[in-house]
Amino acid sequence: MSDIKGNETNLDLLLERARTAQREIEHYSQEQIDRVCLAIGWEAYKDENICKCAELAVEETGMGRYEDKMTKHKVKVLGVLKDVIGKPSVGLIERDEIRGISKYAKPVGVVGALTPVTNPTVTPASNSITILKGRNAVIFAPHPKAKKSCKLICDLMRQGLKKVGAPMDLIQYIEEPSVELSQELMTKVDLVLATGGSAMVKAAYGSGTPAYGVGVGNAVMIIAEDADVPDAANKVHLSKVFDNATSCSSENSIIIHESIYDEMIKELTKLGGYLCSEKEKSELERWMWIPGKSGKFALNPKIVGQSAARIAKDAGLSVPEKTDMLMVEGAEPGAGDRFSGEKLSPVLTLWKYSRIEDAISCAEKLTNYSGYGHSCGIYTFNKEYISMLAEVMKTSRIMVRQPMAPANGGNFFNGMPSTVTLGCGTWGGNITTENINYRHMLNITWVSEPIPPVKPTDEEMWGNYWAAFGK
Repeated sequence: MSDIKGNETNLDLLLERARTAQREIEHYSQEQIDRVCLAIGWEAYKDENICKCAELAVEETGMGRYEDKMTKHKVKVLGVLKDVIGKPSVGLIERDEIRGISKYAKPVGVVGALTPVTNPTVTPASNSITILKGRNAVIFAPHPKAKKSCKLICDLMRQGLKKVGAPMDLIQYIEEPSVELSQELMTKVDLVLATGGSAMVKAAYGSGTPAYGVGVGNAVMIIAEDADVPDAANKVHLSKVFDNATSCSSENSIIIHESIYDEMIKELTKLGGYLCSEKEKSELERWMWIPGKSGKFALNPKIVGQSAARIAKDAGLSVPEKTDMLMVEGAEPGAGDRFSGEKLSPVLTLWKYSRIEDAISCAEKLTNYSGYGHSCGIYTFNKEYISMLAEVMKTSRIMVRQPMAPANGGNFFNGMPSTVTLGCGTWGGNITTENINYRHMLNITWVSEPIPPVKPTDEEMWGNYWAAFGK
């Protein structure tokens, strides 16, 4: 790979190598392709490798926490493998005798995968398993500030391919990435998988190539009056501080019932949270959002993935030594309070409500402002509350009594497909609301055989309608 330098000529060479490698495995058996997935998965799972990945990711990007990136590798890689190994992705994968339908899986070809600076090694690891499960090849376009991390994990997985005799060029990457090269890649591959910022996702959809993208995160969690407060506080805290909140699924707001509001704050404080005063909130806001060249305020990149202590210090705040999460009380949900949006940092906004209808309304306003289509959740045992939230919220996933960051993308404690790429539907500018998984990396041929005709009579179809409204 050392001769691949990233200019357009070498991009064409990457594509040529990828297509050659993909053709070599196009007729692999299910057993062979599962062995390939296990091989690359092992290289992205074993401690000696992921120690290096986690260390380099933190060093190169300056974001997140070493221990948490180790955990991410363990959970995501094993979770994705659990979802794919033994599942049909080759040849006949489904047969419906009643409808006379058979479905045959085929590769999509070469996938161009964009990877974010926030998760530079876990994303390629998880997506490689997902993509290769369909007998495809992948070329990664990493964020320029995470190119070394992408190279490391890809080279490790390439060695895994070599061990099982599979073409190493099934996994490749752009060594010297740029926005221009990423855009060029997207026009030349067969499918784009865009995990990253909204600008790059929009570029993926505008490339002219079929694409799966993600939406902006801004997870909102309701803490109902019947919640187990210590459990809810522990899970919210665990999720919010994990890897310094680099996950798009990290809680950004919690909406707490008035009867348990003080108790919830007390529990979060015991765990390491610090509730800012109004003056401290203003000082924090001045540091977290700064004007760009156009004069428009945006999230300060210097706070992304940083520790609460670092953010507090840089904002000029004095907080207790063991503080690992900053909390502020929200004013008005929406554009009037910048703390309503995604923060990509261990800063949590608190809101208070009296009726469940008020909580859901607040969640809607927050999600409509930022994170439309992504996710929300609730801590309650009240089935009616869960149903009310599910009926109203325009989000693709709702987590019940679960920490959002580890739950949204699938975990061993829930049934969500394991992934690092979360579709947000048309709400979030995406083509699907699903967790992107190996089935999205397949072309499916439908084979239809004749069956006895099933044709309803006019009476069967319109009888009730005629009875009510006449002919």
